[in-house]
Amino acid sequence: MQKKNNPIVVGQPVLVVVDIQKAGFMEGHTSGITHMPGLPASMHRARTVIDAARANGVPIIFLQEAHRVTRVDFGRELDGDEDEHLVEGWPGTEIAADLVGLRPDDYVIKKRRYSGFIGTDLDILLRGLKVETLILVGGLTNVCVHYTFADAHQGDYHCRVVEDCVGGSDDEAHAAALTNMEYLQHGACRSSREIIEAFRVYGSMKTASLAASA
Repeated sequence: MQKKNNPIVVGQPVLVVVDIQKAGFMEGHTSGITHMPGLPASMHRARTVIDAARANGVPIIFLQEAHRVTRVDFGRELDGDEDEHLVEGWPGTEIAADLVGLRPDDYVIKKRRYSGFIGTDLDILLRGLKVETLILVGGLTNVCVHYTFADAHQGDYHCRVVEDCVGGSDDEAHAAALTNMEYLQHGACRSSREIIEAFRVYGSMKTASLAASA
């Protein structure tokens, strides 16, 4: 089948930073979830995309997985490979604010499930921002990134994942998730270089539009 030539950005984009939390960077810390070897480097690389979004007027939404101390909202998450993880009050549950450049006025959405859409006001926020294209960085590729992408896809958003700024539970699962997302929307998997350039073009067009309407 010939791949469709879908553009990187359609309409208003937003950058969704998925679960870049301290647990992935704490020496000797066991998060309850396995990580592929290259995940920390990919999360650091995500900062370049975050900075490019800020520089070009692209809204940023940070997702944070956090479970109640009673564990009442884990549901079926512990039935598979994962042990207890990201409980409220644990140091590792906090967003890695220094790494991602989190600001006090940034949009932060706390979630109890893998998908950023389940039981949250993410869709309300996206509609308010008039978003058409979601661009995702963070982790895990095969879990929270994939499920957020799939739900966004089913909500008729254009979805892109920055393939060198996400990381999975292992290399094989990471690659399989990228393949699955590319199956849903051709051109979904993009490099940080491509996304940064797309943000630059978006920012230039936004500036020109504002100047023309002044």
